[in-house]
Amino acid sequence: MLSDLWSLQGRYRTLHLTWFAFFLTFVVWFNLAPLATTIKADFGLSVPQIRTLAICNVALTVPARILIGMLLDKFGPRITYSTLLVFAAIPCLMFSAAQDFSQLVVARLLLSIVGAGFVIGIRMVAEWFPPKEIGLAEGVYGGWGNFGSAFSALTMVIVAGWLSFSGGFELPTGEILNWRGAIALTGVISAVYGFIYYANITDTPPGKAYQKPAKSAGLEVTSLRDFWGLLGMNVPFAVILAVLVWRLQKVKFLDATGYTIGMVLVLIWFAFQTWGIVRTNRDLILGNKTYSKEDRYEFKQVAILELTYIVNFGSELAVVSMLPAFFESTFDLPKATAGILASCYAFVNLVARPGGGLISDRMGSRKNTMGFLTVGLGFGYLVMSMIKPGAFTGTAGIAIAVLLTMACSFFVQAGEGATFAMVPLVKKRVTGQIAGMVGAYGNVGAVAYLTIFSLLPVWMGGDSAEPSAEIVAASNSAFFQILGIAGLVVGLLCYFFLREPKGSFADEHADEVSLARV
Repeated sequence: MLSDLWSLQGRYRTLHLTWFAFFLTFVVWFNLAPLATTIKADFGLSVPQIRTLAICNVALTVPARILIGMLLDKFGPRITYSTLLVFAAIPCLMFSAAQDFSQLVVARLLLSIVGAGFVIGIRMVAEWFPPKEIGLAEGVYGGWGNFGSAFSALTMVIVAGWLSFSGGFELPTGEILNWRGAIALTGVISAVYGFIYYANITDTPPGKAYQKPAKSAGLEVTSLRDFWGLLGMNVPFAVILAVLVWRLQKVKFLDATGYTIGMVLVLIWFAFQTWGIVRTNRDLILGNKTYSKEDRYEFKQVAILELTYIVNFGSELAVVSMLPAFFESTFDLPKATAGILASCYAFVNLVARPGGGLISDRMGSRKNTMGFLTVGLGFGYLVMSMIKPGAFTGTAGIAIAVLLTMACSFFVQAGEGATFAMVPLVKKRVTGQIAGMVGAYGNVGAVAYLTIFSLLPVWMGGDSAEPSAEIVAASNSAFFQILGIAGLVVGLLCYFFLREPKGSFADEHADEVSLARV
């Protein structure tokens, strides 16, 4: 497959068109972080407010990935991806036109839906590639698309400066940045590509039928024990949305009435989700339906993959959101320089995520690959916790800090590749929903991590509005330690409880009769 990767024919053409769609959704999704300090100054926002915007940036991705997983299995990736790309322009234009903090929050919440696009390509790639190549194919899709976050970090400040001929916000240095024009531009480009994608893609190779579940209101499971496990694993989705509502109330975006309404909406969402699961599995619950041994799968596999995605992709989202400001404050660097250095974390995605998928394809054990990379992630973050003001000085010190960051990033993103080398192999006909749930857990992790990050300065005795530089540095170190310990715990769970999927290295997916060759 490596020799054919640069081909623009057949399944490789589909792969390239799809990873670029994912790339654009990530450019849109992460267009806030490089300009965060400029927007903070323009609106006079406090530290808790700008960190709340970072939480909002990943909040609705949690329910969106679940809903899009359902829509994906029902309507196919072509329509679903194209629609999402066009939709991205709306919240981008809203954010660029915002005049106060409330409008920023609303636009950012809507923008968080765009982060659900990743799930769609997982099913598209799984339709076009066999199990023995799925790791590398999904890794290329995820890794090259994920580079969109690094591209934002590298270019958003530059584009904002280039657009300053039409006006913008003046920094204390005298530099003018048109951050509004830069963010609006990302949405317009995404919408244009949505039409291009729709016109140049098909859901499956020629001669292959698109498999759909009989019901898509909730994930189909194959045993009563798995049904109860599925219900239990849906609780964190409601909990994390409740945390978001609480945070919005703490920064005074919601008053007492708004807080109550928000909590009621979370309960309605949880009830809707639970009812969908019950309705989909009604015959199984009543004992009217049993699954043959060949048609069963263990939901435990999905649950552990959800946990791995919390610690790898969840931590990546959190770290990418705070890393530009982290480098800026730790090394006292200009915004543009800090953004370039921070982009090194996501830049590794170009090789790390495909590398993780390739290792999973070649090592002969997807389970052991998953465990090794997750434990490595844990140690990587513990090492990053040692990057503090004064610990690494001068150009050489900054270079060492960047190398440590990139080394940690390799394990994080290779782990993501290994996770989605397994997801399409669990149960083909519900791949969209499984990918949606696993992907949503990544955002559960991101919201949880970012909430902890926003509260750490207060927990460590700092001022709630403007903590001192010493408190900020200590909270950053503690944050990386939390990420590291979580990674080590989940890595051990992989070794003890994760199982190798059936047909991990076969020429066809387990529940397919044949696979079209293109």
